[in-house]
Amino acid sequence: KLRGVFTGWVQRTFQSTQAAAASQNSCAADDKAASPGPKDCLVCSYNEWDPLEEVIVGRAENACVPPFSVEVKANTYEKYWGFYQKFGGQSFPKDHVKKAIAEIEEMCNILKGEGVIVKRPDPIDWSVKYKTPDFESTGMYAAMPRDILLVVGNEIIEAPMAWRARFFEYRAYRRLIKDYFNSGAKWTTAPKPTMADELYDQNYPIHSVEDRHKLAAQGKFVTTEFEPCFDAADFIRAGRDIFVQRSQVTNYMGIEWMRRHLAPDYRVHIISFKDPNPMHIDATFNIIGPGLVLSNPDRPCHQIELFKKAGWTVIQPPVPLIPDDHPLWMSSKWLSMNVLMLDEKRVMVDANETSIQKMFEKLGISTIKVNIRHANSLGGGFHCWTCDIRRRGTLQSYFD
Repeated sequence: KLRGVFTGWVQRTFQSTQAAAASQNSCAADDKAASPGPKDCLVCSYNEWDPLEEVIVGRAENACVPPFSVEVKANTYEKYWGFYQKFGGQSFPKDHVKKAIAEIEEMCNILKGEGVIVKRPDPIDWSVKYKTPDFESTGMYAAMPRDILLVVGNEIIEAPMAWRARFFEYRAYRRLIKDYFNSGAKWTTAPKPTMADELYDQNYPIHSVEDRHKLAAQGKFVTTEFEPCFDAADFIRAGRDIFVQRSQVTNYMGIEWMRRHLAPDYRVHIISFKDPNPMHIDATFNIIGPGLVLSNPDRPCHQIELFKKAGWTVIQPPVPLIPDDHPLWMSSKWLSMNVLMLDEKRVMVDANETSIQKMFEKLGISTIKVNIRHANSLGGGFHCWTCDIRRRGTLQSYFD
């Protein structure tokens, strides 16, 4: 039903490799690693709701405020700009981070109690300054694995990212990814952008919400089309169909790279929203079941009728309850809908958000209540703080 409405598919380009010629050295056979079979692979996830078996949960340890660069300015609101100007390159408030660490540890314990295997990235000192031929920066954190890793089937895709402060964030996950690769998973690293000045509109005007709305409506963003860039969190999966938004951190070149890479087995659809500050799709449009989606009422989807005509159930979550004085340095209150499905009938949801808990209960979905209010301040909800590595299910189409 969507054929002819969404952007046409691009034929997949295949890249083949040949094994190196066998060495004459008799020791070569001893050095050759055994090739694991598919049954040994620990990585397999096709959607956001099949029964969750293994997950990566991020770390708040050593989290640093990113320097106040043009791309950070475009993704934060003016009331926090002074915070970034003062603390860029330094730790987030240490007492706040300490509370966030405790909340995420409790979240991990609850996931384990629900039968889920939990893996964590390595702790890294993100305050270390680094320099490339094109820019210099300090790091940020490894709190949001959803931003940097996308699992499609048995493949882990490392996103190139768009913030200079997140250029080397992949380092925290490399130990885990190597283990998954050795178990038989595919491992792809998207083209790493130079993040040169040409990738950003240096004069991007965003001093008011009105500016932001106008620019977003015109399809203008702080990232240009100089080179591919994307955050993995701008993609959300529903079997053979993967939905993505063009945002402040994901450009059309990045989307096209993903489209070609995943075709013809997967179809990448571009959707858009009335959003003054698009960055990451899962607090705007969060798919929670086969043909079941949470759609943010403050950021309506321009293509929502296409989903309804295809038989999807579209649910508008209630207004978040988080108080106005709670710091949300990099996100909106709508993290309340940024939930993690453990399966079709279990959801991890904020313990303070009683309204959305009632919504799920009316849908027949049991709520697992966890308080991550201080962790929210670092820029993410349950979906952001996790990357599901293995869900028990098969590849299906939910959009034909």
